[in-house]
Amino acid sequence: MILVLKHGTPKSKVEELCDWLTSSFGVQTSPIFGSDTTIIGLVGDTSAISKETLELEDAVERVMKVQEPYKRANRKFHPDDTLIRIGDVEIGGARICIAAGPCSVESEEQIKQVAASVHKGGSMMLRGGAFKPRSSPYSFQGLKAEGLMFMKRARELTGMPVVSEITNPAQVELFIEFVDVIQVGTRNMQNFELLKELGRVRKPILLKRGFANTIDELLMSAEYIMSGGNSDVILCERGIRTFETSTRNTLDISAVPVLKKLTHLPVFVDPSHASGAAWLVEPLAKAAIAAGADGLIIEVHNDPKRALSDGQQSLTPEQFDRLFVKLKAVAEAVGRIL
Repeated sequence: MILVLKHGTPKSKVEELCDWLTSSFGVQTSPIFGSDTTIIGLVGDTSAISKETLELEDAVERVMKVQEPYKRANRKFHPDDTLIRIGDVEIGGARICIAAGPCSVESEEQIKQVAASVHKGGSMMLRGGAFKPRSSPYSFQGLKAEGLMFMKRARELTGMPVVSEITNPAQVELFIEFVDVIQVGTRNMQNFELLKELGRVRKPILLKRGFANTIDELLMSAEYIMSGGNSDVILCERGIRTFETSTRNTLDISAVPVLKKLTHLPVFVDPSHASGAAWLVEPLAKAAIAAGADGLIIEVHNDPKRALSDGQQSLTPEQFDRLFVKLKAVAEAVGRIL
């Protein structure tokens, strides 16, 4: 349930309404002060609350029922786009954010070299995997804590915030110390115990869509994190599993405008994992920006042929430089900044 308040309602009246709703009906209240409108979102059992009674309140313009099971992630609950700040980087505004780097951190020298290259090429954040959930138990599993340490040193070198994937609730404290944006991979999108732990963290969470999950299921996973108190969630479309075999996954480009309509949360696209092929990264990245994505995650490796994971979908630093120039033109064409 959402209460849309009359224009000019003072903050003291908003607080008074919230206290009354909590004490009288036992619901959680989330007042949101937008640029034009102030609303109060109610979460919990609202069945005993009469819409007509609420509309008798002087400060209430109208009352809306939220039918969707996700509340905090719902755009009705939060009409203005959410902006997430990580140091000097702002996600969700006019500027499109690029996070680039290798699939796996392989050595300190490698991650520093790639970090310097992508930073020079225009990347705002550094992505890199330290804990690698792989389909095969015999594949490279990552450098783990050592890899996070190497990423921290790369951050000190370039100033770029780092993004890395968590795989287990036991790793939370480690990620709080070393990582700026905690990524939840496709295989963990419905690891609800992990999501609940991340709800208690005060760092942005980049939540990737599961390869066989619906948009509603993605938003419900975001709701798990947000219900714990962490509202800084970035959604990421990374391709879904379909009958098509010509690409690694099928990029659901329609997910971008659909999510922008349903939720206030920023939306990223991962063209590297969606395609599984370096030559497809450029057209998919262009399409993502044209569709309204707030950011991209692009895999870049200094020597893709010798990469320990996903070399076939990784760009070289030189290819990334050329791509950034082309993406900048697309961004300008749709009224965005890169």
